Amino acid sequence: MNKLQAMTAFVRVAESGSFTAAAAQLGISVSAVAKAVARLEEELSAQLLARSTRRMSLNDDGRKFYARCQQILNDIEDAEASVRSAGETPRGRLRMALPVLFGRLTFLPRVAEFTARYPDIVLDVGFDDRAIDLIERGVDLAVQVGALDDSRCITRVLNHGPRVTAATPDYLERHGAPAEPGELAGHDCIISNFGPVWKFSDRGRLIEVPVRGNLVVSGGDAVREAVLLGLGIAQSNWWTLRHDLAAGTLRPLLERYAVEGQPISVVYPPTRHVPRKLRVMIDFLVEITRLPESGPRKPAGGAPRGRGAPRCRPGQTVSSTG
Repeated sequence: MNKLQAMTAFVRVAESGSFTAAAAQLGISVSAVAKAVARLEEELSAQLLARSTRRMSLNDDGRKFYARCQQILNDIEDAEASVRSAGETPRGRLRMALPVLFGRLTFLPRVAEFTARYPDIVLDVGFDDRAIDLIERGVDLAVQVGALDDSRCITRVLNHGPRVTAATPDYLERHGAPAEPGELAGHDCIISNFGPVWKFSDRGRLIEVPVRGNLVVSGGDAVREAVLLGLGIAQSNWWTLRHDLAAGTLRPLLERYAVEGQPISVVYPPTRHVPRKLRVMIDFLVEITRLPESGPRKPAGGAPRGRGAPRCRPGQTVSSTG
């Protein structure tokens, strides 16, 4: 019996509490299990099991070794599962929850590419800016914006991008463009989830600039519509306004003072084996949110980032753009 088989035998004994039960699970003789455990103890020069007439139990050394053996065996099982699933055709229903503006501007325009690649996956997509409990709602995957609190869920940050300050060419022609953040005081600024104090960076030093305006709105969709109508200057995450900036319908302002925007992340419940349908969707979301090489200027300095992993039920509700 090799080392891996011996470790497997030891784990089965530790979990079942007897050589006989472990032997039945493994389909080998009781003596083979006993010899495997004895060989491990001999090689380690340590006793792993406290033996009694009725049951085997782990001692301190045994508990430490059991935890490591269990991790090694789990890693091997995961590696085998990933190879087996690599050749499988992704299929089945995939339930997703997306912020409204992200879904409308980023996901839906590219979804035909995904369905062409994976015709056996059925997408069941809900659009909601409110935070949801993925496990309670039975959702396989969600995209969420902003710093997320600790929880059971697994997260992958798709991108940050800069926080963009922008206005229409028509507005700038009528009112001029601010050359530095302090000049925003003379402009109509569209107040949104970022509040009436906007963040910038001046040579690495974070500065906060009070702004004012005639319009206060809630939600990234409303911010985008308002700024496109020429109602003032807006500040939002780059990915919210990126198509408008690329088309020239909005012009970026104060780029050298930009700070990092809110992160956008993909979140999913923990699982031993990530289903193939979930894995390919995560890869697709990474692809469609990747910052282009010719994309926005790197922020000169960052606003404080949120700490911690995301939660299945975030403690705060985060808007689709902020």
